[in-house]
Amino acid sequence: MNTSTPPLTAGLKDKTLLITGASRGIGLAIAKRAAADGANIVILAKTTDPNPKLPGTIFSAAKEIEACGGKALPLAVDIRDDHAVFAAVTKAVEVFGGIDILINNASAISLTNTEATPMKRFDLMNGINARGTYLCTAACLAELKKSAKAGRNPQVLTMSPPLSMKTHWFSAHTAYSMAKYGMSMCTLGHAGEFKKFGIAVNSLWPRTAIATAAMQMIPGVDVALCRTPEILADAAYLILTGTGLATGNFYIDDDVLAAHGIVDLDCYAVTPGNKNFLPDFFVD
Repeated sequence: MNTSTPPLTAGLKDKTLLITGASRGIGLAIAKRAAADGANIVILAKTTDPNPKLPGTIFSAAKEIEACGGKALPLAVDIRDDHAVFAAVTKAVEVFGGIDILINNASAISLTNTEATPMKRFDLMNGINARGTYLCTAACLAELKKSAKAGRNPQVLTMSPPLSMKTHWFSAHTAYSMAKYGMSMCTLGHAGEFKKFGIAVNSLWPRTAIATAAMQMIPGVDVALCRTPEILADAAYLILTGTGLATGNFYIDDDVLAAHGIVDLDCYAVTPGNKNFLPDFFVD
């Protein structure tokens, strides 16, 4: 656990979080942070067999989550599959009794221009990012409503950027930008739609590039100039344990930490002492 994180509380104890893409990286980091409180984690991801290029499976993630103090339910799910997503929600309710928090983390990336983006890749990104976020939110909605009626502070937190309709965020990779902003548009719309139910809907995005396995596969990226996924995990934790109905926000990780008095972020640097980080996309 990072030394700059807020002290552990019972904030997420016995809460049930359904996290997409939680077999590795940012999703797993958020899961482990919640598990330290004694949360229940439903892992939705496709990886069941080890892959040397992308370490981590739903089963290895479950072991890590349980080692942190939480309970885990690993489910092999492609979030483009309507039936599989709704079946996963049913299973989560059967095992844990409900769903209090949805983390829309799963995402596909291809930083390619139009000529280099076949429609199969376009469909993959929009199917996982925009459609997958919408589908998972819709599938969890009934349980989130029940959580609200029980006074359990239900939330949807989507790992997507602030909406900034500027050409330079699109021109180099139009398809990817459309897919990521599709996730953010879900936040914008669902925040307004679900407020009357007492369900908070927000987005969280990093100011700098984050060292994940997917990032390491992008040519030209120097992971030494990135921050670790734990910065997003700690920011997410602070959002999820907040009081009141804060909804419709597009949070930036270090802004969330600073608002809670956490300004020394060196523990999140892949290279300790580094101050020259790679900026992430979509942050003006």
